[in-house]
Amino acid sequence: MSTLTYPEIGATRLGPLPRGYHHLHHRVPVGRGRADFAAAGEAITEWRMHRASGARVEAPARRAEPGGRVRVSLGLGPLRFTAPCEVVWTAYGEEGRTGFGYGTLPGHPERGEECFVVDLADDGTVWFTVLAFSRPDAWYTRLAGPLVPHVQLRYARRLGRALRRIVAGG
Repeated sequence: MSTLTYPEIGATRLGPLPRGYHHLHHRVPVGRGRADFAAAGEAITEWRMHRASGARVEAPARRAEPGGRVRVSLGLGPLRFTAPCEVVWTAYGEEGRTGFGYGTLPGHPERGEECFVVDLADDGTVWFTVLAFSRPDAWYTRLAGPLVPHVQLRYARRLGRALRRIVAGG
């Protein structure tokens, strides 16, 4: 039985994103060609992109799989925010698409879902996308109000930079 904290499970995979939430859509090129696409997909689904961005990741499985639990934490020293999540869908090489979506579990500061995907475009460009819907669930995210979407976008940009470095080999 799922303990996800929101009812619109899987909405980041097929859309549309549900009403009543803040929506995040960040898309950036991270490479070119099939080799870059494969490297980016592995980095995303094996948690290396998150770790390279400075996040701590506790995941019992080597790669993202539906039903897998993960705890992502951000911050410095004792000032860390921990976000427990469950992988709700995966795409492994489906029509030039690799990635996953995870949803919030009790204890997460937000309610909603977020996905991390790379797509191989017809022109060979490898695009990284973060798509999410969320709303505050903890007192401190409600108090932060309009700052939260800016923090989320900043983190999505940091993930994109980390993925670009991984794909480039550095």
